[in-house]
Amino acid sequence: MKEKIVLVTGANKGIGFGIAKNLGKSGWQVVIGARDEQRAEKAIDELKSAGVNVLGWVNIELRDLANIEQAAKEINEKYAGLSLLVNNAGIPGDMSVDSLHTEISDIKETLDVNFIGTFALTKALMPLLTKNEGRIVNVTVPSEISPYWHPLAYVASKAAQNAMVGVMAIEFQQSNTPLEIFTVHPGPTTTDLNGNMALPGFHDIETVGQKMTELINDGKNHQGEFIELYPIVKED
Repeated sequence: MKEKIVLVTGANKGIGFGIAKNLGKSGWQVVIGARDEQRAEKAIDELKSAGVNVLGWVNIELRDLANIEQAAKEINEKYAGLSLLVNNAGIPGDMSVDSLHTEISDIKETLDVNFIGTFALTKALMPLLTKNEGRIVNVTVPSEISPYWHPLAYVASKAAQNAMVGVMAIEFQQSNTPLEIFTVHPGPTTTDLNGNMALPGFHDIETVGQKMTELINDGKNHQGEFIELYPIVKED
């Protein structure tokens, strides 16, 4: 029987923590991807208290390609049964400005982390995940622009990530690679990333983590799909 080991990036807080907790409670063995040892250890203590089997944590800094290479090496050595990668980690960029006032440096930094870093980690772990006939799940937002919320650096970085998923899904199908990749948009969620915004229609981390776990465990093939847990709707 295939081992159920999952790596969740950015799992020390926010949506990543909610996903790690609920996947863990449903029987997955969890590896945490985080940038900070203290925050990772705190999350591990909380997850273990909730009954989650945490195998350990890996230092993953998505803006640092050398770090990603090292992280992938460590994962191959320590967690050879890895069969699920949840690409959740990312940075918001400057969400307070319109496109006219967005700094080029902010666009570059956000793309470096959210797209280049996510792609580099995915690419580095693909041989292991393929061997284990695994899955890759990206947490993202729609490429279509919402009139209500559209910070340029963030939306552009996630649109690039969505293109990556679409291309990879087609390639996996065409080459009969035993690997599945799909995208999940959690919908409006109260997290640090948006300053803990809690407006009508927003959901909490626990709710999103539960719904995401149900989706991952549903036994269906979601190759190339873009799935919205809670679509953004206009409030009257």
